[in-house]
Amino acid sequence: MAATPESKVKAKIKAILAAHGAYYAMPIGSTFGNSGVPDFLCCVNGRFLAIEAKAGKGRPTLLQDKQLEQIRNCGGQALVVHENNLDELQQILRNIHE
Repeated sequence: MAATPESKVKAKIKAILAAHGAYYAMPIGSTFGNSGVPDFLCCVNGRFLAIEAKAGKGRPTLLQDKQLEQIRNCGGQALVVHENNLDELQQILRNIHE
């Protein structure tokens, strides 16, 4: 089965997180879970980071945007990562380690 564009972005995110020694979980959406939860819930050097992965011109849904905003309002970091801004994720992780 061929990898989807979004799964390729997720693979790159996983590699970046591993290189920075980050803990992460990837919650699976289900009938019993919370809708809109980001693809990656991470802990890096004691800091909470949430990542929503998208490919191409993909954009978060309104529900995903709401979840990301709630995380930011609680003091966590939350971002949307696609193949063109992986360097932003790298920079955030470097800043967390400083």
